[in-house]
Amino acid sequence: MKIFLIIGALNAALAVGLGAFGAHGLEGRLSAKMLETFKTGVQYHMYHALGLIGVALIADRLSTGLVQWAGWLMFAGIILFSGSLYVLSLSGIKILGAITPLGGVAFITAWILLIVAAFKIG
Repeated sequence: MKIFLIIGALNAALAVGLGAFGAHGLEGRLSAKMLETFKTGVQYHMYHALGLIGVALIADRLSTGLVQWAGWLMFAGIILFSGSLYVLSLSGIKILGAITPLGGVAFITAWILLIVAAFKIG
């Protein structure tokens, strides 16, 4: 699915940019703990941007709605997980940490859906 290739590539570029911003623009401005939180957001952002590209590449082979759901859940996970960590680290608003696990659940569910899709075709 072309949309996941586009979303994945855009998010990979965004993750690289945010990683550079964190490394060069935030060092010395955030506490070590908040900088580490930001870096965790970037790391999972990139993993799942690559996951979206993977979804795009396998969508034709595993033509099931599960793959599409996996892609949308990865995208939602990036927004919820990485997005909440970015805002938390930059703003210090601790309540945003309550959103992060929802993104983690979206990531886990996406990967499980890909496993189920693989078993369905095999």
